[in-house]
Amino acid sequence: MRFEEAYSGNVFIKSHPRFEDSEAVIYGMPMDWTVSFRPGSRFGPAKIREVSLGLEEYSPYMDRELEQVRFYDAGDIPLPFGNPQRSIDMIEEYVRKILDAGKFPLGIGGEHLVSWPIFKAFHKKFEDFAVIHIDAHADLRKEYEGEPLSHSTPIRKACELIGPENVYSFGIRSGMKEEFQFAKESGMYMAKFDVVEPMKEVLPKLSGRNVYVTIDIDVLDPAHAPGTGTAEAGGITSKELLEAIVLIANSDVKVIGADLVEVAPIYDHSEQTPIAASKFIREMLLGWVK
Repeated sequence: MRFEEAYSGNVFIKSHPRFEDSEAVIYGMPMDWTVSFRPGSRFGPAKIREVSLGLEEYSPYMDRELEQVRFYDAGDIPLPFGNPQRSIDMIEEYVRKILDAGKFPLGIGGEHLVSWPIFKAFHKKFEDFAVIHIDAHADLRKEYEGEPLSHSTPIRKACELIGPENVYSFGIRSGMKEEFQFAKESGMYMAKFDVVEPMKEVLPKLSGRNVYVTIDIDVLDPAHAPGTGTAEAGGITSKELLEAIVLIANSDVKVIGADLVEVAPIYDHSEQTPIAASKFIREMLLGWVK
């Protein structure tokens, strides 16, 4: 799809009609080819757009309205079913074009492996940036059952790409012992279980830096987000994640892009997971697109 073409499906509420006039671009990555438990996150982007129509346009968290940010919903990247490598290549090229146009990319997954090609696109554009990673899982494996292209590997790949000292993980409560050992020995930052309090300590250290933020919806407790492929008990509340988004918005870091991944609507007939995700995206747009 060319950016100039109008997206014919559902769009995120208050999406701007023209790519050229936009400050930010929402794009979907409907991929779940490498998931290790329950598939279905490829349907996340469409459902998040659909339920966004129930959102208020005004945010009391940011004291802004969606019409104050010109963002364009480009729809989903037409990824080839079952082909992880080709999908990764397409995502990287797609994000590179958004960056070359001077827009803020805001991606919706899809499984968490989709963040890996985004990291690569940003690495080619920005000499120095940090990653804030909010998730239940460490995602620090080198491979999963012999496969290096897995949704359990993107943060390890980020560490290898930009250096572990530039990766900051929050809310982690699941992973192999070796993953936690790697985090401890490599120099990356990992806050286990919690998000807001450790983030208050870390954000001043990132003052003035370019930061990419990746959020896995399963950082929330399954009580708040049952619609995900690998749910983990013991998570944070929706309120805490909203607080974290506001903290980042009010900090001195420069958010240069973001994604929200792993919403799998089929496991949540109440739609509370995509409804929460759509609200997080609203706050990300209003707080992070400067």
